[in-house]
Amino acid sequence: MLKKRVAFTSFIIILAFQLLSVSPGVFHWESSFLKVNKNGSIIYKADEKGNTIPDFSRVGFYGGDKKIPDVSIVKTVSPSGTDNDELIIQAAIDEVAKLPLDKNGFRGAILLKKGTYKIPQSIRISASGIVLRGEGDQPEGTKLIATSKKQVSLITVAGNGNIKEVKGSRVKVTDAYVPTGTFSFTVADTKKFKKGDKIILFRPGTQKWIDDLKMNQIEERPGTKQWQAKEYDLSFERIITKIEGNKISIDNPVVMPMETKYGGAEIYNYSFEGRIKHVGVEHIYFESEYEKDTSENHAWNAVAFSKIEHSWVRNVTAKYFGNSCVTLDGSAKNISVLNSNCYDHKSVITGSRRYSFNNNGQLNLFMNCKATDGRHDYVTGARTCGPNVFYNSTAAKTHADIGPHHRWSTGTLYDNITTDGEINIQDRGNWGSGHGWVGVTQVVWNCTVKRAAVQNPWASGKNYCIGLKGEKYDGRLKGRQDAEWEGQNKDGLQPASLYVAQLKARNAKP
Repeated sequence: MLKKRVAFTSFIIILAFQLLSVSPGVFHWESSFLKVNKNGSIIYKADEKGNTIPDFSRVGFYGGDKKIPDVSIVKTVSPSGTDNDELIIQAAIDEVAKLPLDKNGFRGAILLKKGTYKIPQSIRISASGIVLRGEGDQPEGTKLIATSKKQVSLITVAGNGNIKEVKGSRVKVTDAYVPTGTFSFTVADTKKFKKGDKIILFRPGTQKWIDDLKMNQIEERPGTKQWQAKEYDLSFERIITKIEGNKISIDNPVVMPMETKYGGAEIYNYSFEGRIKHVGVEHIYFESEYEKDTSENHAWNAVAFSKIEHSWVRNVTAKYFGNSCVTLDGSAKNISVLNSNCYDHKSVITGSRRYSFNNNGQLNLFMNCKATDGRHDYVTGARTCGPNVFYNSTAAKTHADIGPHHRWSTGTLYDNITTDGEINIQDRGNWGSGHGWVGVTQVVWNCTVKRAAVQNPWASGKNYCIGLKGEKYDGRLKGRQDAEWEGQNKDGLQPASLYVAQLKARNAKP
């Protein structure tokens, strides 16, 4: 009997040990700002004003609703090993640009066969539906070498035109306070709008807002500029998903509070003739020639996107460039940058250089990327409108910080970023010509850093630092407010990825 009891007790101990070892829930903890239900749906906890952490899942190529396609090859190019390679590739692009778009909006892929291609200046894609594809992003794959002595982008993908407001369509948002995270608001009149309309959610810059942010009190040094209200108008691109009376619902959330005391908000219909889409750059190795480690007279970016939407860069590697692997300007929207690398920059180590993956656009996704020897490896610029996401990416041998760089970026998620340097969201004061507050609704989720300063601005919302592993420090300027910090240096945050959980929640079934 005793033997049976001992055996049974041993079995219980072993079973308990196994459960503690393998059970995914034993040491896990959840953020107080949201809860993931068993069916995968998410409940967000609102603050006293109704603000929540927003849904970041509707970013990248078609907001994650469509898979990036493998487009059929219509043209094949082989390397000549001479400066004629640029002309040959450009001629192929121009030829494919004349083909009709298929039912899915593509003209076809141009395959660059393995080998080395010399590019003295720059390659340009300016038509929709073209994919530039190589046969591998290693040196032995498809290798494009930028031989320029100027700070060019090796590949420039750009449409033309600008956002144009549809005359007579502008109406006022009537809510006194539209909270962060919401997908709806009321307007004075909905007669001019319908489901499916592309709209601008316009938030004006006002002097009172700047006064309350104290961005009219930046400590002066040579070149410092106090913020000017007219320079801080923000235009968020959205699509109407539902109209109920005077209530309008949109496809992506509000990512900063819209308050009547700061000018409120308006919406209007817009057009963007000339913006291109369905362009891909993939499976290519890019390299810049250079003279020495501090060289400035060579190629600056591997790939630059402008005036473009619903497109991608994937499985590319850039080496020895002065600035970036991929840079997206303010008119680049719904771009996915996936599985890409930026290594060993060559430039002076100072401002406006080594921005490995640089985003100034909106609704963009950077995922599974790597960077070394950069300064601002995953970064947004001035007045960048969210949501945007940097997910599951690394940075090593860093020379500066990751995060929003200056002058009010809104709605960015830094999710599972690992760096040997810093992630900072702070008041940068008089750095640059007056960088000031870098932004709001910046969410740092389950990241690993050397140290971080994550702070709340004096007005217009909050920032969040959840599950950070690393040191917390005061940042550039003393006396700034802490952001919403939770679970510092605490293992087991669930969900491990906010972006992935939010993506799954869209398909959750009751």
